Amino acid sequence: MILFPAIDLKNGQCVRLEQGDMARATVFNLDPAAQAQSFAAQGFQYLHVVDLDGAFAGKPMNAQAVEAMLKVVKMPVQLGGGIRDLKTIEAWLSKGIARVIIGTAAVRDPALVKDAAKAFPGRVAVGLDARDGKVAVEGWAESSQVTALDIAQRFEDAGVAAIIFTDIARDGLLKGINWDATIALAEAISIPVIASGGLASIEDVKTLLSPRAKKLEGAIAGRALYDGRLDPTEALALIGAAKAA
Repeated sequence: MILFPAIDLKNGQCVRLEQGDMARATVFNLDPAAQAQSFAAQGFQYLHVVDLDGAFAGKPMNAQAVEAMLKVVKMPVQLGGGIRDLKTIEAWLSKGIARVIIGTAAVRDPALVKDAAKAFPGRVAVGLDARDGKVAVEGWAESSQVTALDIAQRFEDAGVAAIIFTDIARDGLLKGINWDATIALAEAISIPVIASGGLASIEDVKTLLSPRAKKLEGAIAGRALYDGRLDPTEALALIGAAKAA
C-alpha cells in the first residue's frame, strides 16, 4: 500500500488546484525540487508529479522543474500531464521517470497506451479523471461521454501498471476520497487502482488500509499534506504497521 505525495506543477511552481480549475490555484512552494526533497526526508517512498500546464498544452511544459526533482530524490517518480505520444514517453523514461501516466491520450488514442505498455512493461499507468462518472480530458477542460470503467476495461490485458482514478468534484477540496466509486472500479478490473482526489485526513488513510480497500495499490495525498491536516509521520507509521502485520 503506497501513499503518494503529490506535486502539481504550474509555471515551474508547486501548486494545488481546486476541482482542476487553473484559476483556483494555490502556490505552496516556489521550488518543486525542495518540496520533493522534503517529502523524501519525511519518509515517502514514491512521488506523484503532474505537469498541469502540460495537460492543457498537450506537451511537456515544466520539464525543467521535473528534471530538477529527479536530480535531488532517489525515490521513484510517476509523472502525468501532456504525455500524448511514444516519443514523449520514451524521453521521460530515459530521463529517469519510473512510470508515466497517460490521461487524455488514453481516451483519444487507446492504441498509444497499448503500444507503450508493451514497449515499457510496468512503466505505464493510465490516469482516469471523472466528473459525474464521465471521464474528463484536456486537463479536465472537457468531459467525454465514456465512464472510467469503460476505458479501464479497454486496457485489461494491455499490461498497464496502474489506473489512477480521480473524482474531480472532490479534488483539492479536502472532502475525503470517493471510496465507493474507487473501490467499485478496483473490484471490476484486474489492473491495480490508485485512489486520488480529496484525501483529507488520517481517516482516509485508515480506510485505505481497511479490508474493503484491499484491491487498491494506494492513494495520492496533496492539499492535506501541504496545509497540515495529514501528519506524514502518523500516516506512514500506520501504513508501516499494516505492512508488518
